[in-house]
Amino acid sequence: MSPTIRPIRRVLVANRGEIAVRVMRTCKERGLSTVAVYSDVDRLAPHVLMADVAVALGPAPASQSYLVIDKILEACRTSGADAVHPGYGFLSENEDFADACAAAGITFIGPSAEAMRKMGSKTEARKTVTAAGTPVVPGDNGPNGEGFPSSELALAAAKKIGYPVLIKAAAGGGGKGMRLVASEADLPAAFDGAVREATSSFGDGTVYLEKAIIQPRHIEIQVFGDKHGNLVHLGERDCSVQRRHQKVIEEAPSPVVSAELRARMGAAAVAAAKAVDYVGAGTCEFLLSADGGFYFLEMNTRLQVEHPVTEMIYGVDLVAWQLDVAEGRPLPMTQQELDARRRGHAVECRIYAEDPVKFLPSPGKITHLRVPDGPYIRNDSGCYEGAEIPVHYDPMISKLVVWGEDRASAVARMRRALDEYAVRGIETNLAFHRRCFRHPAFVAGEYDTGFIGRNTKELAPRADEGELTAAIIAAALESGTNLHAAPKAGNGAQAASSGVPIAPASPEISGWRRQLH
Repeated sequence: MSPTIRPIRRVLVANRGEIAVRVMRTCKERGLSTVAVYSDVDRLAPHVLMADVAVALGPAPASQSYLVIDKILEACRTSGADAVHPGYGFLSENEDFADACAAAGITFIGPSAEAMRKMGSKTEARKTVTAAGTPVVPGDNGPNGEGFPSSELALAAAKKIGYPVLIKAAAGGGGKGMRLVASEADLPAAFDGAVREATSSFGDGTVYLEKAIIQPRHIEIQVFGDKHGNLVHLGERDCSVQRRHQKVIEEAPSPVVSAELRARMGAAAVAAAKAVDYVGAGTCEFLLSADGGFYFLEMNTRLQVEHPVTEMIYGVDLVAWQLDVAEGRPLPMTQQELDARRRGHAVECRIYAEDPVKFLPSPGKITHLRVPDGPYIRNDSGCYEGAEIPVHYDPMISKLVVWGEDRASAVARMRRALDEYAVRGIETNLAFHRRCFRHPAFVAGEYDTGFIGRNTKELAPRADEGELTAAIIAAALESGTNLHAAPKAGNGAQAASSGVPIAPASPEISGWRRQLH
C-alpha cells in the first residue's frame, strides 16, 4: 500500500542564518507559508525578515533558544505550522525532537527518529553498516561496543590497532571530541581531553578508537530515500580541505574519483542507508586512502552545509526533494536518470568571520559588504551590510558556490568571484581562500585532509600580487553607487515579547533581496 500524501501548508524552519534563508526560498517557490524562529540577537536577521511569520525564542545562547524543543513546538502551535525543517546543526539530528514533532502531529522534514538513533551514535553506526557490507576504518568501539570508560582500556586497544590512532566522540561531529594520537605516551592526556570536549559539546563523553589513515581524502556521498522504498545517490563531494577537522572548501565531483569508484562508493552508501530504512536527505562520509581503499566514517542524517555543489552539477533542488518526500511523494528521479544528468563541476567556499591565520572567530558589525555576481555564481548568505555577527553561533557569512563546464573553469570562476568579494568591519577568511585558489597543488587537485597544515606558510595572507589584485578589483566595483542598506529596526517580521508573530512588510524583503543579490 502506497504512503498517504500529506500536503504541507506552512513550514517552520528551526534554524537561523543562511540555511534558514535557503530553505525558505524553496518554500516560497512552492507557495508554502514560512515561519522563522529567532533569539534576541537575531531579531533583525535575514531569515526573520524573509519569513511570513516570526516567533521569538528568548535569550541568545542556543541552549536557551534554538535548542529548546518545547519552545520550537510552542512556536509551531502559535504560528500554525504543520511541518518543521531543522536545517543543519542545532536540533537537526536530535531523535527526541523528531519524536516530539511526530507526537504533536507535526511533519518532521527529515529521517525517522529510529534511523537517527542508529546512525547518530558513531559506534552503533559502525556496527550497522558493517553488517550491511559497507567497509569501515579499522578500530575498536570499546567494551560491548559502548565506548571506552578509561584511558587504560583505550591504551590496550590502541596497541592492538597500531599507532597513529584517532580518539573520536561517539555522539560527535565537526572535529569536536577528536584527538590524533601518535604514540602510547600521548594517549592518556588526549583521551581525557577528548572526553571533556565531547561531554561539553554533546552532553555525552563516550569515545572510541579508529586507525588513523595517513593523508586521506574526505569523500562523502549524498543519498536520498523516500517512503516508497526508493533509495538513490547523487555522487560524491570532496571535502578534504579542512582546518581542525572542519570543512572549508568542497567540490563535486572529486578530482580523484573515477566513474568506477563513484559507482562502488555510491553502492556502499546506499547499502548503509538501506540498513536503517532511510528516508530523506542523508550523507555517508568516507575516508579515501591513497591506494583507492575507502572506509565509512559516519552518516549525517540531515541536509549538509555543502549540498549546493551537488545541486549545481545535477540541476536539482534538494530542499524541494525533502519537501516532496516528507509529504509522502516518491523521488522525482531514478538512479539511471541521475547518472545521466550530472554535468560540469562545482566548488564551494565557506566564507567565515574569522582570523584568516589562526581561524578564530571575528564577531562584530559588517560595515561594508560587496558580494560577487555573474554567470553561474551562487551566494547563500545569512548576512547583510550593517548586520552583526554574534558571538553565540557559527561565524559563517555565506557559502560562495560556482559552477563551470569542467574543474579548471570552475576554479577560475571561483578565483574571480573571490576577488570581487569585499567585507569590512570584521576579519574574514577571504584572503585564505584567494591564496588557496592560486596554490599550485590545489589548482592541480592534488590535496588531502592535511593540505592546510602542510601549506600554512603559503596560505597565510600577505599583500602579494594576488591580494593586491583582489583589492583593486573590489575597490573598482565599490566605486559605483552603493545599494547596500541594513534593514531599519521595527520593519520586517518581528514578534512581541509574548511571542505573538507579526508578518513582515514586503518592501523591506525586496530591499534585502537586492542587497544580497
